[in-house]
Amino acid sequence: MGSVFFHIDLDAFFAAVEILDHPEYKGKPLIIGTPGPRHVASTCSYEARKYGVHSAMPMTTALRLCPDAICVRGRMERYSEKSHEVMSIIESFAPGFLQVSVDEAFLELTGMERIYPLPGKAARMLKQEILERTGLTVSIGVASSRFIAKLASDFKKPDGLTIVPPGKEEAFVDRVGLGKLWGIGGSTLSMLRRRGIASTVQLRQYGKEELMRMFGEKSGEYLYDVARGIDPGIYAKDAKSRSISTERTFFPDLVDMDAIETYLLEMSEEVMFRALEEKKVPRTVSLKLRYGDFTTVTVQDTPRHGIYSSSDVFSISKSLLSSKYRGEGIRLLGIALQGVYDGEDIAQGEFFMDKEKKERELEKAILSLGKKGQKLVRARNLEKR
Repeated sequence: MGSVFFHIDLDAFFAAVEILDHPEYKGKPLIIGTPGPRHVASTCSYEARKYGVHSAMPMTTALRLCPDAICVRGRMERYSEKSHEVMSIIESFAPGFLQVSVDEAFLELTGMERIYPLPGKAARMLKQEILERTGLTVSIGVASSRFIAKLASDFKKPDGLTIVPPGKEEAFVDRVGLGKLWGIGGSTLSMLRRRGIASTVQLRQYGKEELMRMFGEKSGEYLYDVARGIDPGIYAKDAKSRSISTERTFFPDLVDMDAIETYLLEMSEEVMFRALEEKKVPRTVSLKLRYGDFTTVTVQDTPRHGIYSSSDVFSISKSLLSSKYRGEGIRLLGIALQGVYDGEDIAQGEFFMDKEKKERELEKAILSLGKKGQKLVRARNLEKR
């Protein structure tokens, strides 16, 4: 058996946690987000998606499409707790674990044929264990590469399992379709269609050099690979790297600055609550931007003072964004805490130790209350100015 990768994706995760805690929401359209003209939908239940609601959509638009939706403000501390439960199960299943965000992870089973001779059976075992221990469903894609596994996990949602046998990658991307290939956004689709390319079959009629001339070096190479089911290497990150990261892919591309900052804040809280959960302190904040032409920019900062709260992460992330953002639509946004080390307390001698200590203790309290099922929301999350 060759390489085997699982991509595990929690189904409508934030909404699923709210339904788990509030069974009365089950079967109803649910949107996670704060009503208001300057807010966006973080995620929504599958019932709300039937009305056309999707993540990153302005809340005013979402509520116009689905006026009877239940709106719930997000509780990142609670989502972090449930994510930790799920990720602990996945990590204990096999050593090749790579968490991509609060609700998705990769697992490599290459070389584990004696323990898991049938990948499909192993995936069903993992799904069942997660459901029994956490009450949450996941969709799993099984393939010979991370890229195809990610596409496969989204193929039969929710609670799905899709296996792509080795050698069938090209046929699978044809089934997925050009418009649903990961990484190809609305602007790229428009450019392809203007050239008469509406399917992966038609895209494969062009050679790599020709595509690079038409769309640029990075975009052309990417399109050539994904149309053939070849992993473009986006998830080539070392599974053992010492970082806590998250990233979001947007379709259509994210262009509104209020929405960008909303996601930066949400992601800052996500990675910091995960750090608190794991009793880690980071030295560096890294920001990742991917634009519609597949240009990827990564920039980082290691401040002289410590990084102890989501406010620190958010402030550094905004500064990094300001230094590198070129004003175009963002395809992917990511934040990583790097150089993490074991620790819970603020180092002695920090210049703003009292302020930082209060902030860190507040976030510990929020995390603790979330574990007890109590809801505590920061004022800045109620109405971001």
